[in-house]
Amino acid sequence: MKRIVLGSASPRRRELMTQIGLEFEVVVSDKEERYDSTVPQEIVKELALMKAENVAAELGAEHGLRDTVIIGADTIVAVDDKILGKPKDEAEAFEMLTELQGRAHQVFTGTAILDYDEDGVCQILNHVVETKVYVHAMERDEILSYIKSGEPLDKAGAYGIQGAFAAYIDRIEGDYYNVVGLPVSCLYQQLKQIGGGYVE
Repeated sequence: MKRIVLGSASPRRRELMTQIGLEFEVVVSDKEERYDSTVPQEIVKELALMKAENVAAELGAEHGLRDTVIIGADTIVAVDDKILGKPKDEAEAFEMLTELQGRAHQVFTGTAILDYDEDGVCQILNHVVETKVYVHAMERDEILSYIKSGEPLDKAGAYGIQGAFAAYIDRIEGDYYNVVGLPVSCLYQQLKQIGGGYVE
């Protein structure tokens, strides 16, 4: 069985990988992330690959890379192709939530798998999953109350679908776990594609 390394500090991604039975370790690179793409679908693919490659560079410098799978991921919330990152403060969270309420938006998660064989040869799988999320119309007091919970401040788009914001989700089209931060079914199928044997 190969060593699996998750190149993400997200506790939600760790929980999801544990949920499907993967044994893995976490290594996070502190290298600056930049991208050249201009559309959300390509940005998340580019950033996911960059994260995985940054971790690979750090691990390879120490031990070399053989029989190792490195997973990078990045999630973007977008409305009308405008990217909504993590709000810097409550005022920005209010702006984002106001923009999302009463309509649909998209959540894109890019995943990158670097699969190193016993000779150190790498195969790359780079993929993006899209989920469409519909949010009910919200009253101003509801938005403010949700912000006061503190939940929006560390999440792209200023909300967590798995938290208190569930009260305002009308429906989704696509993978729920993709909105949480990692499309684990897609990830699992890709791991099977490159050899399997990763799940207990």
